[in-house]
Amino acid sequence: MPLFGKKDVSKKSKKDAEKSQSIEDKYEVKDLLGTGAFSEVRLAVTKEQPKEMYAVKIIDKKALKGKEDSLDNEIKVLRRFSKSVKRSDHSGTDDKNEGKWLTHPNIVQLLETFEDKSKVYLIMELVTGGELFDRIVQKGSYTEKDAAHLIRQVLEAVDYMHEQGVVHRDLKPENLLYYSTDEDSKIMISDFGLSKIEDSGVMATACGTPGYVAPEVLAQKPYGKAVDVWSIGVISYILLCGYPPFYDENDANLFAQILKGEFEFDSPYWDDISDSAKNFIRQLMCVDADKRYTCREALAHPWISGNAASSKNIHGTVSAQLKKNFAKSRWKQAYHATTVVRQMKKMALNSGAAGISQDARMDNQDFEVNGMTTESNRL
Repeated sequence: MPLFGKKDVSKKSKKDAEKSQSIEDKYEVKDLLGTGAFSEVRLAVTKEQPKEMYAVKIIDKKALKGKEDSLDNEIKVLRRFSKSVKRSDHSGTDDKNEGKWLTHPNIVQLLETFEDKSKVYLIMELVTGGELFDRIVQKGSYTEKDAAHLIRQVLEAVDYMHEQGVVHRDLKPENLLYYSTDEDSKIMISDFGLSKIEDSGVMATACGTPGYVAPEVLAQKPYGKAVDVWSIGVISYILLCGYPPFYDENDANLFAQILKGEFEFDSPYWDDISDSAKNFIRQLMCVDADKRYTCREALAHPWISGNAASSKNIHGTVSAQLKKNFAKSRWKQAYHATTVVRQMKKMALNSGAAGISQDARMDNQDFEVNGMTTESNRL
């Protein structure tokens, strides 16, 4: 299984075997936070610092059989954005490049990896602030400036990814999570299961999420980094009105809309939105990928870098539409919240609340764990 190198582990020395470390040696794996087609995510705390909490993604090798390359790719991408990834893969090998990659504050980090005969363990940052749309609905006030601030963070992170030669290929609101419950929390990009390191400069595999996928992907043309910019354009559109630019119950009709780039700024929902915001969206959702803005160009647009974004409160309209168009079952998020809050309360009782930065404020918040998906074709 080519997860952490192809060296024959049967030939490792006795010294190498003694140096290997299992996840149980360092972490205490606790409550279940969620499940996917080939994995589950659990809460984990370090044995040396029990107040430090992480998310551990546990992948079943047997269930993953035949899709090993997907996991190998996800780990490779995550490592590229992780400051210092340690690994205990029982291979006895060291990667000289580990610790040399730069991190980005808006990209969820892979902190450590472990592997045994039956499972692979990814130790990830625990992101506890909830999903993007949930936070907007909870707000009492929300403006174009707030939306522009969110999109700027996403653009900066994706621009950094593109500089490193990585295309996300599945940017969507569900993959944008708040780092913490703090009012001024930063936004984080998660779930790199479909990301690709752009070796040749172009890709051809059709992938992504309907509604956010770029026209060139649907047209089965070679594509590149511009697909991420299109997705950011779709997200920007939704952030300003609460509903998607493309929608149809029939996928064929939906794809036809996307291929033509057919979307409108409908009245009355867009009446109070600035012309600058509409221009920004048009530049990102340009059907011609060669004419579409890059992340760098988008960051220089007046709606992002200047004072063109309106300060008018649009919360009422946007939140109502978000609740109407993106309603989903809340039990899973509530389960995540209950699990994390219970663990943090237990820790507070054992060691005193003073050492825990996020306490009772979290009780009524929704939690998401990075890297999770329940789609059958994903990790």
